[in-house]
Amino acid sequence: MKLGTENRNKVIAAAVLMIVALLVVGNSLFGGGSSAAPGPAPTSAAAVPDTPARVITGKRGTKKIAPPRSLDPTLRYDWLKVSEDKKYEGNLRNIFRAEVEIPQPVAPVVADTPQPTGPPQPPPPPPITLKFFGFANKAGEPKKIFLSQGEDVFIAREGDIVDRRYRVVHISPTSVEIEDVLNNNRQSIPLTQG
Repeated sequence: MKLGTENRNKVIAAAVLMIVALLVVGNSLFGGGSSAAPGPAPTSAAAVPDTPARVITGKRGTKKIAPPRSLDPTLRYDWLKVSEDKKYEGNLRNIFRAEVEIPQPVAPVVADTPQPTGPPQPPPPPPITLKFFGFANKAGEPKKIFLSQGEDVFIAREGDIVDRRYRVVHISPTSVEIEDVLNNNRQSIPLTQG
């Protein structure tokens, strides 16, 4: 039985790589304190003032490691004093109140217009938004008009209903009388140029 020793160069290279891998893994697990990454450093020297920084000398030179963070539970009055001297300079509103204080008027507002007596008047009907811009007149046929509303163009004659809401009542050469069927409102629309 052969163990794969036919290619001697491959076996030697695999053995060397195996030994190097074992050395790297062993060094990182058991020794190698110099290759460990230091912990997070404090942001300022005032954060941990009483503990000095450690200096480690090793094969590669000297390293300065940040002091360890203190877990001292004592109350630091000097840190509290620094925070007490801060003055809030916001927009002068109370950030601890949910509702807004609305100032009350000094004197009540008196309306100069007299108040109407009796029942309230119904609102006026909405204006008719159709525009009359022309008509067609052929012999033997009733007169037809051209109406527009926005981009829509309608062709109608007397008695026709336009846009499911407006009825053409009377057509004259200079205007047309339209009735809003929904609101019983009649309006005369003049002929417009353009």
